[in-house]
Amino acid sequence: MKKYIKPAGLALAFAIVSISFFACSRANDDSLKLRNVGKYEQTMTKDAAVQMEKEIGAFEITAEQRELAKENIGGYKVIDAGRGNPNWINTKARFAFTRFMNFALSECQRTLNNGDMAGHADKSGIGERFDKSMNPADKTDAFLIKAIDYCVKNLNMNKDEIVYELVCGIIGDFYPSPSRCLKNTEVILNHYLESVLYNGKKLADQTYVLPTEGGSAAMCYIFHTLSHNKLLKPGDKIAIATPIFTPYLQIPSVNNYGLVSIDVASEDKTNWDISDKELAKLESKEIKAFFLVNPSNPASHALSDATLKKLEEVVKKNPDLIILTDDVYGTFVNSFETVYARIPYNTILVYSYSKLYGATGWRIGLIATNKDNVMDKLLARLPAKDKNELNKEYSIVTAEPESMKFIDRVAADSRSIGLYHTSGLSTPSQVFMSLIALTNLVEGGKDLYIEQSNELVRQRYITLMSELHLEADASDENASYYTLINVNDLIKRNYDEKFASWKIANKTDIQFLNDLAKKKGVVLMYGPGFDAQPGTVRISLANNNEEDYKELARRLFELLDEYHKEYIAQ
Repeated sequence: MKKYIKPAGLALAFAIVSISFFACSRANDDSLKLRNVGKYEQTMTKDAAVQMEKEIGAFEITAEQRELAKENIGGYKVIDAGRGNPNWINTKARFAFTRFMNFALSECQRTLNNGDMAGHADKSGIGERFDKSMNPADKTDAFLIKAIDYCVKNLNMNKDEIVYELVCGIIGDFYPSPSRCLKNTEVILNHYLESVLYNGKKLADQTYVLPTEGGSAAMCYIFHTLSHNKLLKPGDKIAIATPIFTPYLQIPSVNNYGLVSIDVASEDKTNWDISDKELAKLESKEIKAFFLVNPSNPASHALSDATLKKLEEVVKKNPDLIILTDDVYGTFVNSFETVYARIPYNTILVYSYSKLYGATGWRIGLIATNKDNVMDKLLARLPAKDKNELNKEYSIVTAEPESMKFIDRVAADSRSIGLYHTSGLSTPSQVFMSLIALTNLVEGGKDLYIEQSNELVRQRYITLMSELHLEADASDENASYYTLINVNDLIKRNYDEKFASWKIANKTDIQFLNDLAKKKGVVLMYGPGFDAQPGTVRISLANNNEEDYKELARRLFELLDEYHKEYIAQ
């Protein structure tokens, strides 16, 4: 039987959804052959299994466990807590999208209505026609009225122009124009970022935005352009805040980037803040870039104010440092402040709407850079040979290639430069992003939907920790979207040290996860795949109901009890 001892709080973790095409080994490409972890492990020695665990990607491991869980021995309903996909959606933006699509179609039929054929909308008087078509007593219409009114009164937009842009955008009959981002859409998205990520800093008017096919596409585009434009070259040293989402660990060695990665580690014992000693690594001018997820992944903590201040000091010593911050979970932390708000000159911001708004299938995210930024300065300082090569390439899309900004180069590179005029996220997707942003902006700072989302994951987290007999982390920086549990520590605290040592000696981390899946129907993620400690598992608080987390804890202890009987028998 278990003896329950109240432990100190364990670390939380969180991660972004898988970038499948980055899921390859850091060590060598042979690991791509190791698709079926369960079958391999049956014939492996323990040392070989441990080595494989170091090489194969966390998402590859979890994919096998999902298969094992489908027909689990216990006949349990599968509880998949490995996915980051939320099990809730935002309805306001979706109802608004559908309603506005109907309005846009009626506008197209005004100019041509011949069976299934309609024309293009007419801009003249479209704002007035919008007002007449909306019913203030209808909830969705009332939101759309409020949203357009906000754009006119708060963002100083011309009513006909914003309605016409949204109509043409949602119909999707034109290439994105400008190709980087629709004009008024960029203003709306900038004010949304300022509202939810900047913690009061006013940067909306100083920021360029490039909407992308989700956060994963944003990462692909950024790394490609940094490499293509000689801002990161093979052999350059980059720093990565660890533990972190697996593809960030793999990116330096894929696509022939040839980068040398340096870990800037955070630890549970410091509540996942980055120590002064670790931050000091960034002061070296040999470090060209620093990549992080904030709130962190998988520790699920936002950088503290003290750490942000230290990072500001670091940049003074290494002024050419490029910082890439992925803030997809920022809204799950109250009073969150992105690194971009503190160090806009050095920072590339990536954001995705996928988690908060239940929009992973939409693939909508963005890249944001300051209008005055270090990437453009470094481009201007490139050797003449590199400049000439790049100018020749970009000259096919602009008369002044040398003055082409970094973020516009990202847009051009996303379509191999020559198809720059077809770049940019689909216009219906841009409209959807605008409507999502406006659900927040029209609330004037108090967004009930965001509060509900935060409370939802927080309550699931508290329930899980209670059932695991662990102390919940109540710090302000805790996002609660995921949690990282050290199973070996859990055993020590609920059984004893000798049993924990036996488990470590006799069950690899993947064996434990496979047993949990095939015997108990529970799927978790492999923590060391994120550079977390051996024995850790990542549990998503996003995609199961509160009762499921009680059951998850029960089954986990059920498996450990079975292990304990095996231990006693030996």
